[in-house]
Amino acid sequence: MISKKVKILLAALELFSDNGFTATSTSKIAQRAGVSEGLIFRHFQNKKGLLEAIMSEAEQKLGTMLFGIISENEPEEVLKKSISLPFNVPEDDYDFWRLQFKLKWEQAYNSGNKLQPLTDKLSWAFTKLDFENPNHEAFLLSNIIEGMAISILRDGVKKQESFRLFLLKKYKV
Repeated sequence: MISKKVKILLAALELFSDNGFTATSTSKIAQRAGVSEGLIFRHFQNKKGLLEAIMSEAEQKLGTMLFGIISENEPEEVLKKSISLPFNVPEDDYDFWRLQFKLKWEQAYNSGNKLQPLTDKLSWAFTKLDFENPNHEAFLLSNIIEGMAISILRDGVKKQESFRLFLLKKYKV
């Protein structure tokens, strides 16, 4: 049986990812979770504490996803794994990632350097592969990957698969 605390987290994640953090009230979260609003405050102190609990889990998921790329020693594999990254996100985690993209537009909650380790590793890979402007190439590819991730979250994996194959061919990996 699922705990009330987990029900609150799941309800908040769904509502935050659908409506945004600012537009979601704790009363809506309580109603969706089937708990009293006071229970939210008991577990998380306030709405921001609830968001921080969700973000903590999301950052752990991101770290796990990036570990295989960051620890890679072959530059071609770094590119291949990076290009495939958004395709490896389980559908069960889509609300986490939708929330991440929504929060990019909420100034108080945007942490713009979450993907910096990926961009740094891509720069390393492009340097090893003798690209003319490895830092620019890394910035470009990381932005393309982010764009693919947004499209996957919105439209599903199938619409982006041909683009993934295009990028693998373009970078010869």
